[in-house]
Amino acid sequence: MSTPTAPGARRSVGTYANYREAEQAVDRLSDAGFPVEHVAIVGSGLRTVEQVTTRMTTARAAGMGAGQGAIIGLFFALLFGLFFEGPDFLGLLIYAVVLSAIFGAIFGAMGHAATGGRRDFASFRTMEAERYEVMVDHEVSARAIQILGGGEPDTPPAAEGAPV
Repeated sequence: MSTPTAPGARRSVGTYANYREAEQAVDRLSDAGFPVEHVAIVGSGLRTVEQVTTRMTTARAAGMGAGQGAIIGLFFALLFGLFFEGPDFLGLLIYAVVLSAIFGAIFGAMGHAATGGRRDFASFRTMEAERYEVMVDHEVSARAIQILGGGEPDTPPAAEGAPV
């Protein structure tokens, strides 16, 4: 397996509206036997997008804490369960899951209450780019352009499924 080369002089062989299209272009290069260790996908115009998923209440925080606590309790019960057999193991399992769920609910509710209503929602963040360029080392760019459909590197063809 060869190691990627350090980026030197690179040339754009296609600009794409989303990452999936850029990924498909690199896959086409790979399928054609192109040395993909000379390729990079570069995102430009980066922005952070935070998608709000739900309203967070103290009850929901307690429920999430209970679920997380139960999972932690299950993990420890299985770990310590190696030393128990039969009904003793079942008792340990139930005790650990229930007790951990109760503590998780208490800490989840307390944690949410401590925010004082400052962030009453749950969300997740992603990083997106406005466009993605497939860049290749200058010495192999002509072959990449030929594989991806011809045209100039900065103005790829406008065929169906072609780069934007």
